[in-house]
Amino acid sequence: MQFLSVSRRRTEEFPAEAWTPELLAAEGQRVRDLYAAGVVRSIWRRKDMPGAAILLEAADESEARAALESLPLAQRGMLELIVFTALEPYPAFGPR
Repeated sequence: MQFLSVSRRRTEEFPAEAWTPELLAAEGQRVRDLYAAGVVRSIWRRKDMPGAAILLEAADESEARAALESLPLAQRGMLELIVFTALEPYPAFGPR
């Protein structure tokens, strides 16, 4: 199954010095690990605010949520999950 998550960084609750280069590097590495494992299919940075939109592939919702919860920023409570939804194929692209 595929899932879409849209999150934002909770910058109003964490001072600028909390977003260290080491923490952001760890976040990037975890995303790369999930991508290599086939869990993260695509990821985009948001232009309207700090955050990301992620397309995930997982067996079920709990597996997809566990992947998101494994991100260092999520583990520290620095991310707010705004949208999390399961996706299904668009029917107009299937057989008639």
